[in-house]
Amino acid sequence: QVQLQESGGGSVQAGGSLRLSCVASGYTYRSYCMGWFRQAPGKEREGVASFDSDGDAHYADSVKGRFIISQDNAKNILYLQMNSLKPEDTAMYYCAADSACNWYSPKWGQGTQVTVSS
Repeated sequence: QVQLQESGGGSVQAGGSLRLSCVASGYTYRSYCMGWFRQAPGKEREGVASFDSDGDAHYADSVKGRFIISQDNAKNILYLQMNSLKPEDTAMYYCAADSACNWYSPKWGQGTQVTVSS
């Protein structure tokens, strides 16, 4: 059973940084694509950053140059380094794992809240 546990969220001022972590368990980590999504109040969940089946990273245009996704395959941990944070980055951030790597029906973590004040 896939289990994903996020941590690292919090409240920061604009321009600050946070590092999110997602510990994965219950499955063969390397057999799934991993990614980060977020959902702001009143908005749909959107992709932030993810790895494809080749291990290449992809980013939403809104976070390119500011966020970095990485993973430690030995420890089954996914990271999201978020720099130069903006108020519009405020959202619940979710870790996701997808065996099909198409993000149609991934497994989700519970989420971690990120709040950026101006």
